[in-house]
Parts: sequence; structure tokens; C-alpha cells
Amino acid sequence: MRKLCLLVFAALGVLPGEANVRLPHVLSSNMVLQQRSQADLWGWCEPGEKIRIVASWNSKVDSVQGSRDGRWKMTLATPAAGGPYTITIKGENTVVLDNILVGEVWVCSGQSNMEMCGNWGLPDIKAELPTCNNPNLRFFRIPRTTSTSPQDDCPGKWTPCDSNELKSFSAAAYFFGKKLNKDLNVPIGLIEAAWGGTPAEVWTPEHMVTGDPVLRIAAEKLQPANGWPYLPGYCYNGMIAPITPFRIAGAIWYQGEGNTANADTYSKIFTAMIASWRSAWNEPLPFYYVQIAPFTYGANNQGTLVREQQAKTMNLENTGMVVVSDLVTDTTDIHPKNKHDVGYRLAGWALAETYHQPGITYKNPTYQTMEIKGDKATLTFTDAPGGLVLKGSEPRELVIAGEDHVFYPAKAKIEGNKLIVSAPAVKKPVAVRYQFDNAGIGNIACKEGLPLAPFRTDDWPVTL
Repeated sequence: MRKLCLLVFAALGVLPGEANVRLPHVLSSNMVLQQRSQADLWGWCEPGEKIRIVASWNSKVDSVQGSRDGRWKMTLATPAAGGPYTITIKGENTVVLDNILVGEVWVCSGQSNMEMCGNWGLPDIKAELPTCNNPNLRFFRIPRTTSTSPQDDCPGKWTPCDSNELKSFSAAAYFFGKKLNKDLNVPIGLIEAAWGGTPAEVWTPEHMVTGDPVLRIAAEKLQPANGWPYLPGYCYNGMIAPITPFRIAGAIWYQGEGNTANADTYSKIFTAMIASWRSAWNEPLPFYYVQIAPFTYGANNQGTLVREQQAKTMNLENTGMVVVSDLVTDTTDIHPKNKHDVGYRLAGWALAETYHQPGITYKNPTYQTMEIKGDKATLTFTDAPGGLVLKGSEPRELVIAGEDHVFYPAKAKIEGNKLIVSAPAVKKPVAVRYQFDNAGIGNIACKEGLPLAPFRTDDWPVTL
């Protein structure tokens, strides 16, 4: 009889001793819940099981009944930032989640430049270790995980920031969170979901790639390689889908190097990815990202075009781009070591745009218009309130061309937020480019210190 019962339970997908109330890994002790939100709690249970939930911030008893397929879900209204709190979930068994904080939660994703941590030998993290212990900064790091279909759970655990945990957590994400915690004075939760070498396609649901002819053809250009996935949806399914019920404030992103093989469609896949995440969370999430750094990719313009495509993505509402060309000391290293300033610049976007803090310089000066008069091109730029400055005696990576499409090194005169550009060999200017080179590093910035974003005024074909 016992054997028969076990067979029946197995056929139903339920075995004795496995019907206890269970939670996904992202719902655990030490977690940070998004403040002033309708936060979902969810998990698995015996079909029809009654579950009672009590959060210590209001001691109210809520209840929910398990569905026929053994799942449950409950929405709790969270208070303003604070804690620590306890959540008790009671069915046939009791689960107690303790040391919970309520604050701001951000997903931190991308490839290796987001994944880089103290274990990579970063000097900025080494300097942080003696003083980094911070119970109001919490980490949840998702290990590299793939799946052919969306998953409802992923490995990981919430941990307070200390010198041991920081060594293996994203450095850019840490500095982003540290700055938010300091300036907002609220707990910060950071969820790292990153995998070096990955293209944006693997972070996008498969149907959004294969269902679009342009993106499908572009995805076919990606080359299989040992060490990272390349098929559409694989990382989304294993590392993003499981956390989409978890309420967050927004996302930061550092990726693009993995898309140099199909650089000309990066804005399209990136826009599709952002749209898919916003749809999955059912929120117009703020999405702040890093433009890839100068690097010697080769003879063609792969890195240059990815950067240009990333800039185009700024046309999407509620996005922001950080330029980091001035933070690179070695263009033969695809992993710039300065992640402190990367994190702080990302935090600048969040503090200004998401949290509406005044007085923050966070936007890089950006090309706006060009006017030709005689042998000179006058260019105007946005987001240079104090004007532009030249770091050095002559501009670097600034070139000008006439109708023959031949570019020559240019001279420039700065007048406020304008550049007056010319070259002796170009009598009738048609186009100006700045830092339009894979490894080029310019030397123009706004007076407030942020580098001028790479640009070109033309739309001439370039070699991929």
C-alpha cells in the first residue's frame, strides 16, 4: 500500500515531506524589499493549503490558499525605508525570514565589466576592504545559470556587505550601491546577474529575437565560444526570469563588448531587451548603462559602432548612459580597472533622475548641432553648463572631412558650449568626428569634469 501511495503522489508531482511551504532563494533572511511598494511573496505548498503571513512592520495577519498546482502568492504593502523586520509564513510548517530591511533594490547585470570583483585584483576594492562592512548594503549574487525555458527559481542568498562578501561581488555595482546608501540614507539591495563574454541576445527572451527578422539574422552572426552562452534567452531564462516577481527600483547594465560581431543592430537588440525586462516586471524601470570603453578590437569599427548604437538607445525613455573613455589607462585591456568612478557615475543618473536630487552633474556633454561657415564647422553641445574645456594643448581624436570623405586631424577653438573646428587641408567642411575609433581616447570635457561623448555628424557607411 505504501508503494502504491508513493506512486500516486509521484504522479501528482508531490511526495510526502515535500509539501512544506517553500520559497524561492531570492526571498530569504537578510533580503532588502523595495520600500513603499506592493511587494510580492510567492512559493510552493500543498495544493489548497492555507498559508498565513505576518510582517513585523504592521503585525497584520494575511492569508492565501495554495493553488491546485501547489503554488501560492501574496502581495504585501511595504513601509518607508527601515528595519530590520521579520516575516513569518505559516502553513503546515513555519518559515521565518529575519533581518529584513526595506529600502531600494537594483538589478546589476551585463558581462565581465559588471562581473569584475575584488578577486580580479582591483585596487579600488582592495582599498575598501578594511572599512566596507555595512549592514545596510545587501548583496544577492546569482551564479552563472542557463536554461532553455524561463525558470521560477535561481540559486543565491542575501548577505550583508562585509570584506569577505565584497571580494566576489560586482565592483561597479558595489560602488553604485555605496553611493546610493550614503546619499539617500536608506538600505540598498543589489542583485548581481552577470556573465562575462555574453551578448545581449542571451539576456533577451528568445521569442523577441527569433520573432524579429533583423534580430534573428543578427543573432546568427554570433560565434559560439567556450565559456559563455550565445543562444537567445539562455541567461534571461536562468538568471532574470526567476527574479522578475521581486519588486525593484531599476537596473544598471555594463555590456556591449560581446556584440561586436553584430554591432550595427545593437541598439535594436538592446531596446528589445530593455522592453522585455520592463514588461516582465510590469514597470517602466529606469535603466542606466555604461558605454563600452576604448579597446583595440582590430582593423574594423566594431567597438566604435557599438558605442554609437548605445548612444542611440538614449532615445528610449527613462534610460541614461555613462561615458567612461577618460577612465581607461590601457586600451589593450578590455577590462578597465577603475570601477569606482563607473559605479559613482551610474549612481549620479539614479540620484538625479530616479530620486530627483538636485545639483548633480551626471550627463556627459553630447553633440547637438553643426553649422558650416567658410572653412570652419561650429558645433554646439548639450549638458555643458559651465562650457567645454580642452585637457591639453591640442584636441585628440577630433577629425574633419570635406566632400571627399577624407578625414584630417582638426584644430578646435572652444567658446562656451561650442567647438569651432577646422583643418588647413579641408576648405569646405562637411563632417566632423570625435573619438570615432575603437581605441581612441579624446581629451575634451565639460568644465564639471565629465568627458565629451563620442560622436560623428555624418551617416556615411563604415566598415564592420
